[in-house]
Amino acid sequence: MELNESTRHLINVAAAAAADKLGINPVAILVGERLVYSDAFLIVSAESSRQVQAIVKAIIDEVEAAGGPRPRIEGREELAWVLMDFGDFVVHVQLDEQREFYALERLWADCPRLELAEVELAR
Repeated sequence: MELNESTRHLINVAAAAAADKLGINPVAILVGERLVYSDAFLIVSAESSRQVQAIVKAIIDEVEAAGGPRPRIEGREELAWVLMDFGDFVVHVQLDEQREFYALERLWADCPRLELAEVELAR
């Protein structure tokens, strides 16, 4: 499945924003062949609820600044697993324990990965 350039760019913006807040191991998975509601997932983890909150805020701010939509958000109260739906892609920010337990990468292991742009991650 091929992503449009705008979506690819916004996923990289989100990954860079997460990296700026010390998000751990960002992984982008192309799920569009299997799902009708999203083309890709970006999964990133954090060591604390406070870090989850900082990553979520940074991603929202940076994606909007890059011309992306305001996301629908779930899980913002608990700050253990926050899901941000930007339309064409969904961002999952999880505490380390949540990411290990739910193992989204294993669940979607048969889907291709999107190589995140090193230049944008290094901003």
